Amino acid sequence: MTAQHRRARRRQGELEGQVLGALREADGPVAAAWVQERLGGDLAYTTVVTILTRLLAKDVVSRERRGRSFVWTPTADVARLAALRMRRLLDGERDREAVLTSFVTALPPDDEQVLRALLETAETEKPGESAGSAGAMGDGGTEH
Repeated sequence: MTAQHRRARRRQGELEGQVLGALREADGPVAAAWVQERLGGDLAYTTVVTILTRLLAKDVVSRERRGRSFVWTPTADVARLAALRMRRLLDGERDREAVLTSFVTALPPDDEQVLRALLETAETEKPGESAGSAGAMGDGGTEH
């Protein structure tokens, strides 16, 4: 693989983020061709449909039949998509505690403060929940 080819490759999840970002800029439900055009048209139509279908499986977009094709609507934002990727990576590891420890200790101080504040907020919201409820961060509804 040439250096130029490596530079041209997108990072994992980057295209999904771009497609979701384009959908969020739309005034309402849009066709895949609209997304393709919005992203500059250099992607194949089938690639755009594949990405939209993957986003549908991740429950961050919805689709509705219009005529012989579908129109697509975002049900989450790019931050939610990134959180899903992070969660999937964490779920694939055996030693979650070691992964989380490594992640937290590598955070810059500003990010660590944000994480601490979020955890404190989550802790204050838990009193009404039972110990076994599904109130963990990231498991909530959709974001707009």
